[in-house]
Amino acid sequence: MKRSMLNLEEAAKAISNGGRFWLAGEEALLRQLPRGHWIGGTIPYFMEASGGVFTRRAIFATELPESAGRATTRLYSPEELPRMTDHAFEYGINCIIIPFGSEAHFKFAKEAPSYEEILMKPFVGWISGIAVEDIGKISAKVFDGETGEVSENKAVVMHVELPPDKPPRINIINLFKQGAGDEITFDEAGLTVDQCRINGKLTAFADYLLERKIDTRLPLVADYHGAMINTSFQSVDRAKGVVLYAPVFEGIRYKIAAPIGAYAEEFRRAVPAGGREPFFSCNCILNYLYGELEGKITEGYRGPFTFGEIAFQLLNQTLVYVELT
Repeated sequence: MKRSMLNLEEAAKAISNGGRFWLAGEEALLRQLPRGHWIGGTIPYFMEASGGVFTRRAIFATELPESAGRATTRLYSPEELPRMTDHAFEYGINCIIIPFGSEAHFKFAKEAPSYEEILMKPFVGWISGIAVEDIGKISAKVFDGETGEVSENKAVVMHVELPPDKPPRINIINLFKQGAGDEITFDEAGLTVDQCRINGKLTAFADYLLERKIDTRLPLVADYHGAMINTSFQSVDRAKGVVLYAPVFEGIRYKIAAPIGAYAEEFRRAVPAGGREPFFSCNCILNYLYGELEGKITEGYRGPFTFGEIAFQLLNQTLVYVELT
């Protein structure tokens, strides 16, 4: 199993030699790769062995292990996403990459927990993105290396067969916990929110955040039976409401996260002791930006910084990693 940063020539050669990959890199680089057994998504931020890095000149490659059997690729329109589990192998893992801001992104964010067999057929992956300064100027893309198709509206998935005795174990590292502040609930699920309930009282959400001077670098955190799940803020505007990177859901109790210390140090404390290098990992672009991770090392968890992490459902400000047990 290999995870490494490659230049364009190295990546093209590895694909031509029959390697099977999940790739992340700039659109201009991915467009120059030959057809082959790979899928990819745009992003120029990475965690490498030397630390966090922004680069438009390299591709991060996660190679399938030798133990992997068949691997098939497929693009799914937003309407087809609920049926993607139909194409998953009985024993295996599925990598899904979705373009940031696309209809597929929004539909997956809101509906993935209700997909049939989504918890029985493990899906991991990320939301592809762009350089932060390019938001609103260009769109994120995904690539199906088998067909050469590029899309800004569909999700790409590689369905991978694994031996029954090597099941994938999907883990998350979330440094955030619920703070001690108000309980926040919502009457409707959504990515754009006008109103919420603060300790049961109906309130304009943007007014609450602005008047209380809430630090929106801290996400909303929900306690799902002991698992802390984040929902991050994209923008707050009194007229336009609050835009989130993942949806909130009705009936779930949220709180603003408690502040954390230096991210790299907190991460080192959170990493399981004695663990082996994972097969795949990705981390959140907000952790890179807010944690000032450029040049800082987070141990063996190398991979792309993304606009959303996927472990069965969409996550925010979370590191996702996969071990083959």
